[in-house]
Amino acid sequence: MQIPQPLSSLFAHFPLYTWPPIYPSSVKAQLTSPTIWINPSSDPDSPLLSGDVECLKWQAYLALRGLNNVQVRTDIHPEGAIDGRLPNIHVALPEKSEIRILGVVAVDSSTHLLSAHHIPGWVDAQLNHNPLDVPLEGYKDEAARDESRAWVSLLEGSIHAALIMSTQPTLLSSLTSFLSSPTLSLASSPAAPAITSQLRSLLVPPPPPQTGLTSIPFSLFPPWGVRVHKESVMAKYSEAVSALSERLGTDKWFLGSDSPTPLDALAFAYLHCILLTSDPSIRTELTKRVNLVAWEWKVRGMVRAAFVREL
Repeated sequence: MQIPQPLSSLFAHFPLYTWPPIYPSSVKAQLTSPTIWINPSSDPDSPLLSGDVECLKWQAYLALRGLNNVQVRTDIHPEGAIDGRLPNIHVALPEKSEIRILGVVAVDSSTHLLSAHHIPGWVDAQLNHNPLDVPLEGYKDEAARDESRAWVSLLEGSIHAALIMSTQPTLLSSLTSFLSSPTLSLASSPAAPAITSQLRSLLVPPPPPQTGLTSIPFSLFPPWGVRVHKESVMAKYSEAVSALSERLGTDKWFLGSDSPTPLDALAFAYLHCILLTSDPSIRTELTKRVNLVAWEWKVRGMVRAAFVREL
């Protein structure tokens, strides 16, 4: 059946082109050293260090455990990672190894891709280290190990909440433009759903819902969005940074440990990302604590030296 001429003339303006398929190369690059997949950083002075706290925490963990010559890839989108989250680490394993663990993906016969929570076990295997031989996780005593959990909660709570706000310039501009009260509206940002979920889990008490027409009783639309008081978040952030500075004092590692612990890796990740933020109020609050800035600079050199660009 012939296509009517008017329709054929219309289709002529939208030609369909086809190309032959592109097959993957049969020659695969050999994995010469462990390669960590991370989100990139905007810092030109440390391009091998991630600008994402979660990725940088694991980079610091690898470096402070003593690993070096670890290659870095920043061209992998999180959707291409295990469970859609970075970091992942691509490692070589014996061909006869039988790994059937959730979060471990066999790339080929000799390499595997590990999710973040499998990194400690892989590092222990590389160092021939048995975690049972160090029951205190590297801390000087049981009290320090228990105290470390409180500092982890502080970093992942008050400090992380302030860092989230500092990395959302569109929210701050909307605050200046549309709100006269010292609150932060998170209802109209493109990243609002993810930010809302994070802040609700971090702030105590949880932030109230967005006010306005949707808050009228018997409204057809339920309350939506959240309204965050920036002053409250900043006050808790300032207290947290001050406490962190006092606890470190002049010690080499947090809680007086003789060697770096997971707490040091996490603290470095947050301090480094805060120093990279474009929000002066967040950054200045940290730069007033000279010992934290000096400590971050020292650890940054150690972490940066452990990584190389992927060949």
